[in-house]
Amino acid sequence: MAYATDTTRIAGRSEGIVERLRNALARRRLYKQTFSELASLSNRELSDLGLHRSMIRRVAYQAAYEA
Repeated sequence: MAYATDTTRIAGRSEGIVERLRNALARRRLYKQTFSELASLSNRELSDLGLHRSMIRRVAYQAAYEA
């Protein structure tokens, strides 16, 4: 018995996977960059921004994943 494979559907799915991976990596890079920049600030500078050091992880997550 012969089977026909629709290669356009397979190619379309793999492009979607690649695009999702690319987006995930870009978001992770934004998270790490935001976290790093905020963590490098002094407590005084964070206070000027209205942030506490314990808020850095949440703010970086919101910037990357909820924007």
